[in-house]
Amino acid sequence: MAEQRLTDAEILTQIPAARERERKARAKGHRARSAHFDKTNARVVLELTSGVVFAFPVRSIAALRHATSKELSTVTVSAAGSALRWDAMDVDLSVAGVLLSAVDPAARIRHLAAEAGRATSKAKAAAARVNGAKGGRPRKTAASKTVARRTTSA
Repeated sequence: MAEQRLTDAEILTQIPAARERERKARAKGHRARSAHFDKTNARVVLELTSGVVFAFPVRSIAALRHATSKELSTVTVSAAGSALRWDAMDVDLSVAGVLLSAVDPAARIRHLAAEAGRATSKAKAAAARVNGAKGGRPRKTAASKTVARRTTSA
């Protein structure tokens, strides 16, 4: 697949929208304001722009497990607030990734699937209209219920 490169003009036209998305994400509290290593409890404490404070044990992150307290205390927040960085160890962690890692994987998948289902687009609306014109979602038959039951219990 050929790589499609944007022109400088295309990039410049996208910058205002990108800045607006970043402003909204920061306002919603989805970015890190500060981070520090809590040596007493062996955890990294992260404060979000919303004021929420989140801490995670260093043992929960493979890249940090064998680091010394001195190395861990050098944590910095990226300029955008979207990542944590340890320069000496060459370790970067996304804030979103750290937060999501604290959630049960099954619950995380259910939540993300629900969010995706709420997404709207012109293409999704058009597909719904076409499906509606065909009579809507097909009724479930006894055979399809049996197959569904087997796939969810596996």
